[in-house]
Amino acid sequence: MLGFLKKLFGGSSTDYRALIDKGAVIVDVRTPGEFKEGHIPGSRNIPLDQIGSKTAELKKAGKPVITVCRSGSRSGMAKAKLSASGLEVYNGGSWQSLITKI
Repeated sequence: MLGFLKKLFGGSSTDYRALIDKGAVIVDVRTPGEFKEGHIPGSRNIPLDQIGSKTAELKKAGKPVITVCRSGSRSGMAKAKLSASGLEVYNGGSWQSLITKI
């Protein structure tokens, strides 16, 4: 059960710095208001309720995607949606936590 929760909320040994160095796109799935209050420089804001309509665009880029939000919950849901579409996706969890790892 703990392993499942770690995967869902971004707790892993994923080398996010290496993914970014290879061109991964950071997608922040919080609302535009939350995003304005602070975000990872260079990240892209696609709110969770719009993620499905941006899947084709993200696929076209052909790069891994790292999803982030405030706590890791919404980013976990976004990861599940994007993964189901065949994208290589990693749940980065909280944007504030991820920024310290990159």
